[in-house]
Amino acid sequence: MTFTFADPLWLLTLPLLIPLFFLSRRIGTPSSITYSSLSILVGLGEKPKRYPGSFSLALMILALACAITAIARPQRQNQYTDRQASGVDIILAIDISYSMEIVDFKLNHRSVQRIDAAKSTAEQFLRQRPNDRLGIIAFSGRPYVTSPITLEHDWLVEQLRELRPGLVQEQGTAIGSAIAAATTRLNERESKSKVIVLITDGSNNSGRLAPLEAAKHAAKLGVKIYTIAIGTEEGRLYNGRQPYPQKEFDTQTLEEIASITQGEYYRVRSTDKLRETFQSIDQLEKTDIKRHSVVATTELFPWCAAAALLFTLLALTIQSINPPPAP
Repeated sequence: MTFTFADPLWLLTLPLLIPLFFLSRRIGTPSSITYSSLSILVGLGEKPKRYPGSFSLALMILALACAITAIARPQRQNQYTDRQASGVDIILAIDISYSMEIVDFKLNHRSVQRIDAAKSTAEQFLRQRPNDRLGIIAFSGRPYVTSPITLEHDWLVEQLRELRPGLVQEQGTAIGSAIAAATTRLNERESKSKVIVLITDGSNNSGRLAPLEAAKHAAKLGVKIYTIAIGTEEGRLYNGRQPYPQKEFDTQTLEEIASITQGEYYRVRSTDKLRETFQSIDQLEKTDIKRHSVVATTELFPWCAAAALLFTLLALTIQSINPPPAP
């Protein structure tokens, strides 16, 4: 709600009323005869007024001020905005196999695991898209629906932070099954665009469905897949599960998945590159937001005009009942 004037230039005439105010304070005509004692004049008449007609003149000045304000047309405006967002349905498919525990990323100047870098960057991505419905599927040897597609992003972030390797008992990397699970949930939605952001550091070695077959099925249903290969080739686990470096990334398959579904493939070896990747996806998948604004205007000048009329009537009434003395 705002307060404004339709013709504010009229307000510039208000200072011209100041001289009239001082005129209303002008002292009346004093007596011109001096007596040694005034006791004999008590019954001769009323005492001359010091400011004759000052009150009625002050009311007339107020009436003029209200009339000028009315001419300036004060208004109260209420603006109503109807906001409609045609969002994008997005599922983050995040690899939580044990290899995601490899410490080969930097976050806030300290070494962190791949999963921590992925979660931190994905959280920023979620918060940048308040108008989109998002979901999370974690996977290792099989997919695990961490969060259904929702607009409750705070709750979504809480679920994202809980992800960790070992959350799913089956070991391995079931990329095809993860794509199929995400596609099934996106197919249940009616939206302008359906997107899967797949983050993995390995190649498909589990599950019953091949990644390319799952990608072809997703493409038929209008689902676009962005594939992100995360990690360095030199990274390794030191807990006995991976005693020497392995090149797990199936670059060709991830590239084909993105190509089949008209998405993009990204190779990420640092946290900064991962942020750039999510920013690129954020720019490619824009949300259409339509705003329709309506301004309701309420004219307030009738109140000012009524006040001007009231003050004028009061001044005339006082003037007629108690007129100033004749000169």
